[in-house]
Amino acid sequence: MTEPFLKVESLRVNYGAINALRGISFEVGKGEIITLIGANGAGKTTILHSISNIIKKTSGAVFFDGNDISAMPPDKIVSSGLVQVPEGRRVFANLSVRDNLEMGAYTRRSVTPSERQAIRDDMENVFNIFPRLKERFKQMSGTLSGGEQQMLAMGRALMARPRLLLLDEPSMGLAPILVDEIFSIIKGINETGTTVLLVEQNAYKALALASRAYVLETGEIVKSGKAADLMKDQAVKAAYLGG
Repeated sequence: MTEPFLKVESLRVNYGAINALRGISFEVGKGEIITLIGANGAGKTTILHSISNIIKKTSGAVFFDGNDISAMPPDKIVSSGLVQVPEGRRVFANLSVRDNLEMGAYTRRSVTPSERQAIRDDMENVFNIFPRLKERFKQMSGTLSGGEQQMLAMGRALMARPRLLLLDEPSMGLAPILVDEIFSIIKGINETGTTVLLVEQNAYKALALASRAYVLETGEIVKSGKAADLMKDQAVKAAYLGG
């Protein structure tokens, strides 16, 4: 059996007396798009923050590409190829589009000409994926629309050359036409070889894109399986798909 690219084992997180995650375990295979769906407060974002080591785990372990990253500093996790796009975009509002993208490559900064050229080449690749960012190259990021800020947040993550991309609610607050565009871009990013772990409240869109899915309720995984099968599951349809 192939070793999973990402493996989460018995993950527990407590916020004081609140058990936010109650022994979560799941796997992501290399090249997959896996989605976590669930209501607000189910623990989806907490899982991503725990994987990235932004918040402290109560217990459990996280393995990425065969290495235990449970106690690894967040910047080292990024350097290893696991990169998160946070909920709410969180662009640097007072910096330009260009400066935000350069910040995405901060773990790659080098005095060597070859690395500086590689960063420039990667920025051009981001502009090929998100042409609107090139149009707004010098614009302050805080003045961008919500959709443009989401593109910038994703572009900034791509500048770190992720092998596994964690996406937290990429469609939140976007108009339907932009939601379709963002999901099409996610599919394209995956097709170039980047594995994706997607947290998304638009369960229909997420399940339509993913190969497999996990359903969370109050800090526990209650269902898992092929995304296409879960779309037909009556309990999932009633809770998350409006039917």
